[in-house]
Amino acid sequence: MNGILLVDKPEGFTSHDVVAKLRGILHERRIGHSGTLDPMATGLLVVFVGRATRAVEFAESHEKEYIAGIRTGITTDTLDITGTVLSTCDRAVQTEAFAAVLPAFLGEQEQLPPMYSAIKIEGKKLCDLARKGVEVERKPRKIWIREIELLGRENGDFLLRVACSKGTYIRTLADDIGQRLGTGAALSALRRTRAGIFSVKDACTLTEIQAAADRGDVESLLLPIDSLFGVYPAVALNEPQREKCLVGASFPFEAPDGYLCVYGPDGAFLMLGNMQNGVVRTVKSFFEV
Repeated sequence: MNGILLVDKPEGFTSHDVVAKLRGILHERRIGHSGTLDPMATGLLVVFVGRATRAVEFAESHEKEYIAGIRTGITTDTLDITGTVLSTCDRAVQTEAFAAVLPAFLGEQEQLPPMYSAIKIEGKKLCDLARKGVEVERKPRKIWIREIELLGRENGDFLLRVACSKGTYIRTLADDIGQRLGTGAALSALRRTRAGIFSVKDACTLTEIQAAADRGDVESLLLPIDSLFGVYPAVALNEPQREKCLVGASFPFEAPDGYLCVYGPDGAFLMLGNMQNGVVRTVKSFFEV
């Protein structure tokens, strides 16, 4: 079983929980994903099954999009409403004032990762240290926020749509917005709606995946591995070229320089290749050995 499975992660599950559940449903040990979601978050988890796990590295850097709930007038140790409250502020924030601070967060910037994160320092996860009451120095990381849009309010919380780079912590963004407002703020809800070319609209719940497995047609939910590389030109090999590809050898070919989706004479996706100076070399193979 090989392919990409779009999962709508439920609240309360870690990304690891989802992978463990899928291993049982799909009876496949080779499962990975391209971007962790916190337990309180819901939405798109792009899961790679079987041979497709070799493609995870190409998806990890994809831009992500989220719908986030921001609650002003509160700060917590986790930067979201699941944590211990550190301070409160009774001053109401008007929509106009909230919207006015958002443009400051557009573009490239440095963001300090939160202590409650899975980042490792000297082999130890920050979140594990935080739970022990230990705080360590963290280095700011460069991130990019391409779009930030105020969608409105729901139950008093502000709703934002954020399109951002890999490594962006929306919890930290919420806290930073609160500091700008002078009232404090914490993340109250988070839903990932997009990762690269993939949308949560096309994702399945774990219940739907289990039902498909019970019917015996779960493979129909899998996207082909090459769907991840649709931006690159597709080329087909003849049989002698295919034989060289299968042993990892480079070979002459006529195509523009750059990445290529390489297929066999039968149409089977073989590899992501790199064409340079009339020669194709393997970047990553996806055929079963």
